[in-house]
Amino acid sequence: MEDGLSSFWGPVTSTDRCEKNYVHSSYIAEFFNTISNVPGILLALIGLINALRQRFEKRFSVLHISNVILSIGSMIYHSTLQRLQQQGDETPMVWEVLLYFYILYSPDWHYRSTMPTFLFFYGVGFAVVHALFRFGIGFKVHYVILCLICIPRMYKYYIYTKDATAKRLAKLYIATLLLGSICGVSDRVFCKQISNWYFNPQGHALWHVFMGFNSYFANTFLMFCRAQQREWDPKIVHFLGVLPYVKIQKPKSQ
Repeated sequence: MEDGLSSFWGPVTSTDRCEKNYVHSSYIAEFFNTISNVPGILLALIGLINALRQRFEKRFSVLHISNVILSIGSMIYHSTLQRLQQQGDETPMVWEVLLYFYILYSPDWHYRSTMPTFLFFYGVGFAVVHALFRFGIGFKVHYVILCLICIPRMYKYYIYTKDATAKRLAKLYIATLLLGSICGVSDRVFCKQISNWYFNPQGHALWHVFMGFNSYFANTFLMFCRAQQREWDPKIVHFLGVLPYVKIQKPKSQ
């Protein structure tokens, strides 16, 4: 969408979404697609504070930090619409899924050093290749495959979890994923029709908001499951009666 004020960042060289460019600011190409990442950052910071305060394993702190980095990368990409910034958004997406893969599968992995080593070099290799070559549909297919690999393990955690409140987190994870996907796909497929509407519902921006909550629910559920594995007596409680988080009680020996 090339409409709007002067382009501060130059001609668009990345994938352009269904939002008119430079309408609200001459410094932000896609205003709503940029600011819609703020909820994801705030939720990730809340998760990080909880992980640090209760001394969860470092993997969860890294996971929440990766959510922050991903959201910031998305903000930079949508505010500039430049190819380099788009790659800076897409590469952390893959890194984050690799981190989810490690958290999901490492507890039952017999050769403990092989998985992080493989995932590290896979992530570095992808970053190098992605910096050299521009992927279109290939990136999306690759990303979806990585996500699909995580699903069986998530489902296993779900069926082995007896706590109803924790199960509700998993259901919220699925619900936000579906709602976000509907908004994102609609924004992409029906862009021409939406562009003629008096009001643009900003489907891609809604995707960002839903995915911010989606990541938070996924992380909280995984923290609960890991605490169960470590016998930390986890419970799902709610901040101000609304936002769920994990509260644990470690044995004195730990």
